Amino acid sequence: MTDVAHLAACCASLCSLRAAWPGVPTVVLAQDLPEELLARLLACAPFDFCQLSGSDAEIRLRLRRALGLLPCVEPAIEPALPADLSSRLIGRAPGFLRIVRRVPVLAGSTASVLLLGETGTGKEVFAQAIHYSSPRARGPWVAINCAAIPSELVESELFGHTRGAYTNAVAAREGLVQEAECGTLFLDEIDATPLAAQAKLLRFLQEKEYRMVGCSQRRTADVRVIAASNRDLRRATAAGTFRQDLFFRLNVLNLTLPPLRERREDVPALAMHFLAQANRECGRCLGGLTPGALHRLLAHDWPGNVRELKHVIQRAVLLAQGSTLQAADIELDGEAPGAAFDDRVVPISFHEAKARAVEAFERHYLEQLLVQSHGNITQAARAAAKNRRAFFELLRRHGIDAAHFRNLN
Repeated sequence: MTDVAHLAACCASLCSLRAAWPGVPTVVLAQDLPEELLARLLACAPFDFCQLSGSDAEIRLRLRRALGLLPCVEPAIEPALPADLSSRLIGRAPGFLRIVRRVPVLAGSTASVLLLGETGTGKEVFAQAIHYSSPRARGPWVAINCAAIPSELVESELFGHTRGAYTNAVAAREGLVQEAECGTLFLDEIDATPLAAQAKLLRFLQEKEYRMVGCSQRRTADVRVIAASNRDLRRATAAGTFRQDLFFRLNVLNLTLPPLRERREDVPALAMHFLAQANRECGRCLGGLTPGALHRLLAHDWPGNVRELKHVIQRAVLLAQGSTLQAADIELDGEAPGAAFDDRVVPISFHEAKARAVEAFERHYLEQLLVQSHGNITQAARAAAKNRRAFFELLRRHGIDAAHFRNLN
């Protein structure tokens, strides 16, 4: 651990440490840093950094995460639980932290949980955190993506089937509900479940009873259900594609995860986490991100959220030619003006299509001005031939924070 009261000395120390002990992760303990200094620090490739204003628990957590990377001898006693999942709940954005603080509350309940949010926001990670923080932590964790199973097989997959229950059912098979006994069953993309299976799932949630396909005998199971969806389930119930009573039963407790574009301040820490992970998986030893690379990541809109950021970093690590990730190594989708327009929404009205195209252009235009002005609102407003107040209102309307563009080269 190194204090960064003197940044230049700290960067030199980091380089020396990496050269002497390349396999040892370094955690930097720092005061709140402006983005210029943060970028210089990240370019030196620490494994992680933590604000001095953080709690003792957070500092211990980051140290445990770093220590988990060190090679070690076989432990005398195998740990009963998987690695601390809270180490994957990375972020300091206020909205994100509010959700993280709710995890222990949800973990202490036995009620069903519904996780909502766009694709790639980390719903399964939060579901695992709830499970492994709960009294069921030593029980099984069973996950299923409902959209990945043919509709005619969903009931069998969940509740099992007897021999001969349907064509190709040559042997009896237990379902995932039975497999998750005394544990947690995670149902991802629950909205893709057929209505017939929804009815049986509702009965199970209400009565803790179910029947295998092809069997009239009732069975019981002690299972907690956590469901997730990237759709608006209230609209699905109104459209008749999702049972309203099942929605109410699942929605006893809920979390709505924010998209990454609403927590851009977490992008540097997430990028460093995925860089360290990709280095291990790919056998590379890339040292951090240059300010230019970090700048590109902060300016991107991340329609695929955290999952997209992870894939971008993995690809960059595989293709990078230098010792650090450069701006040129970062390949982002949809950077051209108007790329945010999604052809899949057609047909829509001309006015709506035009409004979406204009919104996409405005956002890209504003971000490019901030790139060129390094986040200087006055300079960017002058280039746009608008007064500062009107320009700031445009930024507010599009949810763009000029601070993310400052002091980056």
